[in-house]
Amino acid sequence: MTGTSVPSDPALAFPFIGGRPCLDFVATLGRRHSTAPLERLPDPAALARWFTEAELTADGEPVRVTARDLAAARVLREALYGVVRATMAGQEPEAADVEQINGAAARPDLAPQLGPVHWTARHAARAALATVARDAVLLVRSPLLGRVKECENPDCSLLFLDDSQARRRRWCSMERCGNLAKVAGYRSRSRAATTR
Repeated sequence: MTGTSVPSDPALAFPFIGGRPCLDFVATLGRRHSTAPLERLPDPAALARWFTEAELTADGEPVRVTARDLAAARVLREALYGVVRATMAGQEPEAADVEQINGAAARPDLAPQLGPVHWTARHAARAALATVARDAVLLVRSPLLGRVKECENPDCSLLFLDDSQARRRRWCSMERCGNLAKVAGYRSRSRAATTR
């Protein structure tokens, strides 16, 4: 199934603010810490749309995604999250998560191309997932992992690479959670001032 239509629910729009393809892919499940996480990959068409928006399409064509590809993508996504979070905390990641990522990373990935077509692949969906898995392996094995943070908004669970000069970024982005925090802080200070 192919498809690149925009979702009718704005909450299902993909946030590309992680700074790395693997972190952007992990963000396809939002509000991880809530009782009702937000699944941004409800069907194969949504995964095809993510590949397109992430610019991980082969031959410039929408990726054909099957239900099996979607199931594999969700398993990989959760393995990526588990390994990144465990490594960030200085813990040993689950062996099953490591095996899942290594298996995906060992498959042929998207081959970069010069010219108008950025990538080529024999099996585009599997190759795109392999590219995401390899990105995670490179991130986890690099000093950049020390700059990966989780948004401080308690309703947000997005991981991002802090590329700010002072390395003090707290929010996934100012447009999303940063502004919400500023508004909440202003309201709290206003309420406190009126009760004095």
